[in-house]
Amino acid sequence: MPETIFVLNGPNLNLLGTREPEIYGHETLDDIAGQLEDRSRELGLSIDLRQSNHEGHLIDWLHEAQALPAKAVLLNAGAYTHTSIALYDAIKAIRTPVIEVHLSNPHAREAFRHVSRISPVAHGTICGFGAFSYMLALEAAARL
Repeated sequence: MPETIFVLNGPNLNLLGTREPEIYGHETLDDIAGQLEDRSRELGLSIDLRQSNHEGHLIDWLHEAQALPAKAVLLNAGAYTHTSIALYDAIKAIRTPVIEVHLSNPHAREAFRHVSRISPVAHGTICGFGAFSYMLALEAAARL
């Protein structure tokens, strides 16, 4: 049975492709899922991609990743990146490596986006490469 990589997506990422495409691109979350599934098969891995606009779901899924156990979690927490101490605590509480993912480069955007509550407890961070950020994170996760 192939090892599983959880790909967890936070608020508003269900709107990819239509929400501010000049920032987030034209690819949908389904497009990204398809690319990840194709590459994960080549790497001998399995992808479990989920999206929720609710912080508690993301926390429950981080706990589930630990219990499975998943090989790693790719987490695009959306705006929760900058506000969620609860996600910080959940990541800190699990042994499963979490890779923080962002489509845009938060450091090149509004000042409130420059602080990540996720980065201090993430294994690593990949940002600024659009949908390809997920592929880079998958490659990194495969090598953990």
